Amino acid sequence: MVHTSGSLVSVGALVGDQARAAMLLQLMDGRAYTAMELARVAGVTPQTASTHLRRLIEGDLLVAIPQGRHRYHRLASTEVADMLEGILRVADRTPSCTAAASRSMPALREARSCYRHLAGVHAVAITDRLLQTGHLLPRDGYWQVTLEGAEFLKTLGQPLAEVLQRPATSKPARYCRGCLDCTERRPHLAGLVGEAMLDSFVKNDWLRRVDGRRELRLTPPGREALWKWFGLVT
Repeated sequence: MVHTSGSLVSVGALVGDQARAAMLLQLMDGRAYTAMELARVAGVTPQTASTHLRRLIEGDLLVAIPQGRHRYHRLASTEVADMLEGILRVADRTPSCTAAASRSMPALREARSCYRHLAGVHAVAITDRLLQTGHLLPRDGYWQVTLEGAEFLKTLGQPLAEVLQRPATSKPARYCRGCLDCTERRPHLAGLVGEAMLDSFVKNDWLRRVDGRRELRLTPPGREALWKWFGLVT
């Protein structure tokens, strides 16, 4: 694929608007939202939000999903989420990624969604343990889940078991990889395996989502589980 400066300028213009940036950051939690919900997040009128959303869809950054009387919007792909996360790391100016914000919002630093997978202090600690035990092996551009690792991860929840029972995809990095955590500056688990881990933890009630926010709350059963399965004191 040949890239041009024009394509970079086009994407930069889409992401660089304050209202559109606010919407994109909201969608980094991996969920889908209506235009009205995203208008409130961005602090603009519904009409203005619709214009912004149309531009983001035309730019292949978002997709719209009709459902009943509503249209829900989400990020178009994991590649878009990866791009946004990369921009956050470089810019280091957003609430989720600044040192000042990490001090003022410790809950967000501890556990949050990074698109569809888990990020923050707990995510990095879990990933460290999986690497230390040899359940994950770093490869060139992706992480390999070992046989022992797959058996261990299957015990943590049905979503993980379902993903690990399927054949690995033709794109190893989509299946399992590291993602540099923008507050901890070390990798956490991403890819289909990382997404299934977050789904499993939420389904087990180890983590609870916070409406309209990327923050995830660790429950008392979750604290017990992190100690039992990973030896982590929280």
